[in-house]
Amino acid sequence: MTMKGNKYGIHRVIEPQGVLTQAAYRIDNDMSKRYSNEIICDVISLNIDSASFTQIEEVCGGDEQKIGEMILSIVAERGKQQNPVTGSGGMFIGKVAYIGEDLKDRDLKVGDKIASLVSLSMTPLRIDKILAIHKDIDRVDIIGQAVLFESGIYAKLPEDMSEALALAALDVAGAPAQARKLPKEGDSVLIIGANGKSGVLCGYEAMKAVGPNGNVVGVVRNPKQVPGLIELGVFHKVIVASATEPVALLEAALEANDGKEYDISISCVNVESCEMSAILPVRDDGLVYFFSMATSFTKAALGAEGIGKDVTMIVGNGYTKDHAEITLNILRESEKLRKLFDQKYV
Repeated sequence: MTMKGNKYGIHRVIEPQGVLTQAAYRIDNDMSKRYSNEIICDVISLNIDSASFTQIEEVCGGDEQKIGEMILSIVAERGKQQNPVTGSGGMFIGKVAYIGEDLKDRDLKVGDKIASLVSLSMTPLRIDKILAIHKDIDRVDIIGQAVLFESGIYAKLPEDMSEALALAALDVAGAPAQARKLPKEGDSVLIIGANGKSGVLCGYEAMKAVGPNGNVVGVVRNPKQVPGLIELGVFHKVIVASATEPVALLEAALEANDGKEYDISISCVNVESCEMSAILPVRDDGLVYFFSMATSFTKAALGAEGIGKDVTMIVGNGYTKDHAEITLNILRESEKLRKLFDQKYV
C-alpha cells in the first residue's frame, strides 16, 4: 500500500523541520515518491505572482534567458517556485497524472485539466524544461510536474473558455470575491492599481456592491490608461497618481470623493512601499484590503499607528469561499472584461 503523507504536506518539508511547506526553505519535489493523499499534475503553465515576476524581471534586466535561468535556479534550490525576495509564488495549470487512493472519492480523474488555487510558494514543483516566457502576462510555459496536498484547493478548468483565459482570471480570484463581500450599498471604494487584472475585477464587483449611490474610484499611474478603464464601466472615476507617493495620491483621491475619506480601499499594486497610499485616504473605522503580495505588514501596521488611523487592515488571503466560480462568472457576465482579458492576458 502507498504511504500516506501529512494532510498539509509536512512530509515534503526538508528544511527547516517543524514548519509548513510555505515557510520551509526547501521542500521535496521528487515526483517518483507517491503518497496516497496527494495529486500529481503534469504542469502546462505557471502564472508567476505579479510582485514576484516584476522583481525577477527587474533583476534580470528584462532578459528572457536570464529570467528563465533564475526561475530554474529557484526551483532547483528550493523545490518550489518561491521568490526569495518577495516570498510569493503564483499558481499553475496542469493535467492530472496521479490521484492517490485516499482521494479517489473526489470529482476528479486522471487527464482532467485543473488550476491550482494554492500558492507555488508552498507547492512541490519540478521543472524539466521551460518552453516559453510571456513577460507581458507573467506566465511561463513548462514541462514539469507539481504536487497538490490533501488540503490543497483547485478548480477544474471550465469548458466555455480557454486555458489561458481561465488561468489569468483564477490567478487573482481571491481579490474580486473579497470586493464582492466587503463593500456595502452606498460605500465609497478606492482601488489602487486599477489597471491590472485584480484591479478591474475588483472594480466590477465593487460597482455592483455599492449600487447607484456609491462611488468606486480607480487609481492608475499612467494617464493613457484612464479612457480605457472608464469605457470598461468598472469605475465611476479614475484618477492619476503614483501609489509610492501617498500625500499626492491622498489629495487626488479625496477630490474624487467630494472631499470625504473612503469607506474601503483595496491595494492591487505589484511594487513595494505603497502601504500608506491605501491607508491615508480611508476614514476611521474603515477597511483597508491589501491584495498586493508586495505589502509589508510592518510598514502598514506602524504607518497606520504613526498617523493615528483606526482602520481595520485585511491581509489579502488568496482564498475565500466560492472565489473561483465568482471570478470566472465575471468573465461570463461582462463581455467587455472578457474581451480585455482575451486581448491582454491570453
